[in-house]
Amino acid sequence: MKKLIGLILIVTLIISCNKNEHGNMVVKVNIDGLKKGTLYLQKVRDPLVVSVDSVKLDGKTNIVLSDNVNSPEIYFLVLNKNTNEKISFFGEKGEISISSKLSKFATSAKITGSVNQDLLEEHMAMAQKFNGKNLDLVVKKFEAQKNNDTAQILKIAKEEASLLRRKYFYTTNFAVMHAENEVAPYLALTELYDANIKLLDTVNNSLSKKVKTSKYGLELDKFIKEIKTAEEK
Repeated sequence: MKKLIGLILIVTLIISCNKNEHGNMVVKVNIDGLKKGTLYLQKVRDPLVVSVDSVKLDGKTNIVLSDNVNSPEIYFLVLNKNTNEKISFFGEKGEISISSKLSKFATSAKITGSVNQDLLEEHMAMAQKFNGKNLDLVVKKFEAQKNNDTAQILKIAKEEASLLRRKYFYTTNFAVMHAENEVAPYLALTELYDANIKLLDTVNNSLSKKVKTSKYGLELDKFIKEIKTAEEK
């Protein structure tokens, strides 16, 4: 009987050790052409960006990084600490795969395994279209200013304001549609921070209970309260 209990304890200990080998988020990385250096997994821990895991390559092809995620949030994959080039992604519980090329480390990254990352990329694709239209208006405005065309400058200013409103409304609607995901308050904080407070309230009021208590859900609620307090003064 004692031997049986001892065996059970040993098996339990082995299982526990295996479970603790990685955090609840495992990031598997494959960077084509990368053979040497150190990869860092980083995140924001106010007010700093800190490394939560790292791996020295030395010819390794199977790169695995991990962290314990309390609620989904933005992480950074950084190659060596002396570079500004990084891959940002929405980290969450489970397995996430990141593949890229050394020559285009940040721009060629493909990320799978994160629902919030998928939604963020969907929003970013539309946001780039808005940014492209805004860039066109910037060029037109430059030409109008060079020609001292006051009427055209005023016309472009109205178009810029209209485009910005459309971008804000798109982001608000997108966040409300995905209020069950942590990407919703994140977008409100990063894309609507200087928008009308009513839009921020709209997003905040639509969030599910789970998302309200997430990292970005709590930050959004705090941000809105700070704005309202400042407006009352």
